[in-house]
Amino acid sequence: MARNRFFGLTNRFLMLLAAFLPVLSYLSIVINPADFWLMSLAGLFFVPFSLLNLFLLIWAVVRRSKAFVIPLLALLPAFFFLGRYVQVGEDDRPEVHAGDTLKVMSWNVGRFAASARSMDVGSLTECADSVFAFIKSEEPDIVCLQEVYVKDGRRLRQYLHQKMRGYSSEYYVFTGRGAAFGNVTLSRFPVRNRGVIKFPESTNLAIFTDYESAGKVFRIYNCHFESYNISFSGIARAVIDKNNEIFAETGVKMKRSITRRPKQVNQVFSDIENCPVETFVCGDFNDNPMSYTYHRLMRDRKDTFVEAGEGFGATYAHLWPLLRIDYVLCPDSFEVLSHKSPHVGLSDHYPVITEIAL
Repeated sequence: MARNRFFGLTNRFLMLLAAFLPVLSYLSIVINPADFWLMSLAGLFFVPFSLLNLFLLIWAVVRRSKAFVIPLLALLPAFFFLGRYVQVGEDDRPEVHAGDTLKVMSWNVGRFAASARSMDVGSLTECADSVFAFIKSEEPDIVCLQEVYVKDGRRLRQYLHQKMRGYSSEYYVFTGRGAAFGNVTLSRFPVRNRGVIKFPESTNLAIFTDYESAGKVFRIYNCHFESYNISFSGIARAVIDKNNEIFAETGVKMKRSITRRPKQVNQVFSDIENCPVETFVCGDFNDNPMSYTYHRLMRDRKDTFVEAGEGFGATYAHLWPLLRIDYVLCPDSFEVLSHKSPHVGLSDHYPVITEIAL
């Protein structure tokens, strides 16, 4: 009898401990990681924490244990956030006139290097050609690209004009080691205003451009926030080889990324607050939907995946369907008509493509 009671108390304690984990995930969206960086990891593990409590809930129900209440209460708030990760498609999208829509694409093209490692392409040039061919096939009105790589940054505008005829281009690139890389925004519309937001001690950045369509002026922020810069294959080898140095280095990189990113987000948000027109925020956030980054930038905006997506929204190819880190956030006053993220094997990120009624 005493033994059964001991195991019962132990099980309840472990269930309470497991229930506390998703609570940390919920808190991670409002706590600035620059103040407490470990909180960001709780948001990153929202899905595994929720699945753990779902397993415990089913286990308790099967055992007819009253302790089922513990994981159930822990999971209730998760239903409000589940739509940020997976969506069931709807057919009742509003009808609009053809001239009143805007098609936006955002894509981290991975310096045109990912497919050179994973697919049978002869060079980075062929990969870049394939990327631009896919973009043209989608016929977007505005394209936000991150990690664009060229060998000669001085000829970038000429290069973009050659690859994307009919599109104007705005960009900012960093140069070094005989090459250039950075953010590029392409558009069918003339540019009314432009600018760049540089992040201290980082080669990540945001650029913005103002356009007019259907009588409305709006600003597009093309963002690439701080990357983790970690190698998952390297971590796997560290586990096999029990290499503590790699683990320590990975921890330092993650902390640096997590603490820098909210400062970069606040820079962009400060610019948004001073912007006289409505704003889109697009790009590679390097953060998941249960994060300070996402929560901050979602203010007065809609997530196009939440509004019109279908299935899993994950955009990072190597950990699909777990990681969704690329977004198009549009003004609340606009209507999202469609959203897709096709599994194009030309980068370690999938493109985000959305159509919006102005």
